[in-house]
Amino acid sequence: MTKFTTFHFTLGPVQGFVSQARRTRDFWAGSFLLSWLAGAAMQAVLQQKGEINFPSPSNDYLNWLVGKGTGKAPSQGCIPNRFKAIQAKVPSDFNPKQIEDAVRKAWWALAESIWKRDLIPYLNKTAELERTRTIWERQCQQFWEIAWALGDDNALLDRRKNWRSQLPPEEAGVKCSMMAGWQELSGAAHPTDAQLNTFWKPLRERFSTDFDADEALCAIAFIKRRFVKGFTDLRVQMQNNWTLHGWKVNGQMPSTTDLAAAHWVAQLKDADSNLLAQLRTATEDLLGESDGGLSQLKCVGETGLKSLTHLHSSALFEHVLENKKLCSDRNKVNAVKHALKALGQKTSPSPFYAILLMDGDSLGQLLQSKIENAPKKISVALNQFTAAVPEIVHKHNGFLIYAGGDDVLALFPMEDALKGAAAIRACYLTAFQKAFNDKKNHSTISAAITFAHVKTPLTRLLHNSHHLLDEIAKDATGRDALAVRVEKGSGETIKWAQPWECALLPNSDTLAIEKIAEQFKQFAAPIGSKDVAFSNKFFYKIREQFELINPSNGQEKAVFTEEEAVSLLAVDYLASGVNDNRRDKLKIADAEALIKPLVEQCRPVTRHNKDGTVTFTSSNRLEPDGALLVRFLAQKGVEK
Repeated sequence: MTKFTTFHFTLGPVQGFVSQARRTRDFWAGSFLLSWLAGAAMQAVLQQKGEINFPSPSNDYLNWLVGKGTGKAPSQGCIPNRFKAIQAKVPSDFNPKQIEDAVRKAWWALAESIWKRDLIPYLNKTAELERTRTIWERQCQQFWEIAWALGDDNALLDRRKNWRSQLPPEEAGVKCSMMAGWQELSGAAHPTDAQLNTFWKPLRERFSTDFDADEALCAIAFIKRRFVKGFTDLRVQMQNNWTLHGWKVNGQMPSTTDLAAAHWVAQLKDADSNLLAQLRTATEDLLGESDGGLSQLKCVGETGLKSLTHLHSSALFEHVLENKKLCSDRNKVNAVKHALKALGQKTSPSPFYAILLMDGDSLGQLLQSKIENAPKKISVALNQFTAAVPEIVHKHNGFLIYAGGDDVLALFPMEDALKGAAAIRACYLTAFQKAFNDKKNHSTISAAITFAHVKTPLTRLLHNSHHLLDEIAKDATGRDALAVRVEKGSGETIKWAQPWECALLPNSDTLAIEKIAEQFKQFAAPIGSKDVAFSNKFFYKIREQFELINPSNGQEKAVFTEEEAVSLLAVDYLASGVNDNRRDKLKIADAEALIKPLVEQCRPVTRHNKDGTVTFTSSNRLEPDGALLVRFLAQKGVEK
């Protein structure tokens, strides 16, 4: 009788590969390649007649891996890096080492194709070639951490990972601009070493859109930045007589400035075409040709105007135009400013965009539950969810970096992130309800949204986003929750979280805090005025006002009832100048109707789930960050 056991496999470092990025394209490349390598591992399992039960791989994706794909090729990562293969025959028919070998062989073949195409032609001296080759081989061969285990105990893999058998190599010289701790490829001894510029100058000139003037990359970062060009023709012969394939992928990615400026650019669609052409020409004269990243965002792409889809969005921001290192030709800067002025826009684009990170809650418990066929039903739900996410993100003007299993990473204009997150959550719940054929929330999903200034380093933002998701949305708020952080150049300024059930309006996928922000804008605008005379005075004093209302340290009971607190804040709001220059003055009832839902969103709530029974506990204190988030959303992060 054939014996069956469970094969466990994991590939890392996930965050070390994905999150270390200087461009949105680096995010995407890391997650795309990680999924491709995980797919190679899955296919190697299937070739040995293993059955992957969770997560169930997409047949469409695996078909592309073996050169049999049809229709639209995968453009985002969609396979989790950790999976189990159930019913893998051992010991005679299943060889776990082949799975590890498949991943390493795929990675090395990709690396070698880039080495031969992009580096050998520019390494003319024998000493330079040998020095860089040594760095290349060391980093490519020692980067990946692969662990596997055989057996039916689900804790085996975690125990195997604790037995760390691979340590990163020692790295000397100048470090990589993208991936901290790894040596850049020239082998320069220090940042002022002439060898650094001698090596990178021809590469920057030849691949001008792929490397910034100050960048020096390690082998891993170089592969992430350049793999797109040769991925179409990549073929890797594997054991058990199968071939791993690459396919054509689009390297166009919206930049952080594209995301921040998207809606501002889209509303130019009715402007004079000659003025738009002048603006595009002026921005390209200043900063070079745009790679068309704006075309990937729905609100801009659907305009069909190349003067907008290929606009160099960085030149729309004052902090870029005033940076003399980036924009040294002041005549060209003045030409951009003149072109912008000619369009007659009263506002400039907000310099904020959003990073959305989502992750399913407590799937491990559901897998181990006594529900019949739970693993299979979970796989069905996750496949349906993963297939639906790209369209949801696109519909909300976002760009999807990764959607695999219960994980999502996407970028949005700041105006669309909250709506996009709510829509993705609704899709997740629906997928599980259909798979389990009931209306229960068998699995929920938590989300972290970071509203970030375009100047903030991407690597730091993604690291903070994971903390926001794991520590705030999940652990502190109790899962099935949304956590939001606003980060400016100086660091964190606002942090707010609520369980989804409290954050959403009743029987709706609309977030209460967004509706409140819109109401504040409407109430603040004098009748008949097109401009919002927002009451900054009220929000500047909100922390002080809450301290008066909140119970003192050591007290459990609030000094004021909820109704009294609302009335006090309503009086303060009316006294903040909102009625100045208004014919139709706001009354106390108007202000109370506006303040009451604001107070609700400023009172933290913790979700509790005990044996399937969900309860909520409200804090006795009001936290000002909810109100400050309302102000941020209403003003799109721009100080008035």
